[in-house]
Amino acid sequence: MMLAHHAGQMLTGLIIEAGLGWPAALHARIGHPVGWLGRLISAGDRHWNDERLSPGARRLAGAALAMGIIALAASGAIALMLALPGGWQGIVLGGVLAWPLLAARSLHDHVAAVARPLAGGDVAGARRAVAMIVGRNPDALDTAGIARAAGESLAENTSDGVIAPLFWGLLLGLPGIAAYKAINTLDSMIAYRTPRHLAFGWAAARIDDIANLVPARLSGLLYALASTRPFTALRVMVKDARHHRSPNAGWPEAGFAGALGIRLSGPRLYAEGPSRDAWLNAGAPDPTARDLRAGLALYIRVVALAAAILLLIMLAGA
Repeated sequence: MMLAHHAGQMLTGLIIEAGLGWPAALHARIGHPVGWLGRLISAGDRHWNDERLSPGARRLAGAALAMGIIALAASGAIALMLALPGGWQGIVLGGVLAWPLLAARSLHDHVAAVARPLAGGDVAGARRAVAMIVGRNPDALDTAGIARAAGESLAENTSDGVIAPLFWGLLLGLPGIAAYKAINTLDSMIAYRTPRHLAFGWAAARIDDIANLVPARLSGLLYALASTRPFTALRVMVKDARHHRSPNAGWPEAGFAGALGIRLSGPRLYAEGPSRDAWLNAGAPDPTARDLRAGLALYIRVVALAAAILLLIMLAGA
């Protein structure tokens, strides 16, 4: 019964976010919960990440910050959950609270903002748009590089922004989705392989790896199931995902690449230097603007499939 209740809340939140995103007027008035977490993490990074400390001490400080932020997010969500009524009222109100912790609409819109100018031959515009969602040097990207970067971002963030929050929200309710969002925000802000954050962000990176272990593989599976070539996508995922430098990102990216018949990853240039990553689906061609649009259509089917699974779980427990 509790699983069905959680499924109803997550489905409600997903429907609201897919329809509205996070309106600019609301953002201007109250900001966004991820932004609230980000300010706390930034303050902790400034005050606790002392470069005079030993690497061990900085690891401890980073771990303390990570656990504190996660505990704060989860405890706040527990308080809200306990205040909710039961039945359909609790499902709807819980869905409203889960809404800003999902990113189905915003992820689609960010990648579509790359696909549109790329399809129109506006490479400069596509570079500006892709720079908003990836960390690599956009000036070094040709049209294939732009399409690869946007496709990889779409695939990886399908897990981080949609499937993983839904997964933890389904299992643990509002505290689960809130804790996951804190984990993901910590990872995006301090889990860098730079001299400043290598030790301080170590705990955040490890916690994020664990939290995404199942959702990343589930995301790759959903990409395969939602595609017109499921067996090819599964084969590419099983063969190539482990070659990715991330223990998790390779699964949705390889599933996405196999589903569309394109190659992803490979060598790329970041601000901190070049990366010699292996190709995913190496024998396939580079993606084009058309492939990126096909990837967005596939992504919509994945989100719809996730919604259908939540609906079935809710109805099964009703």
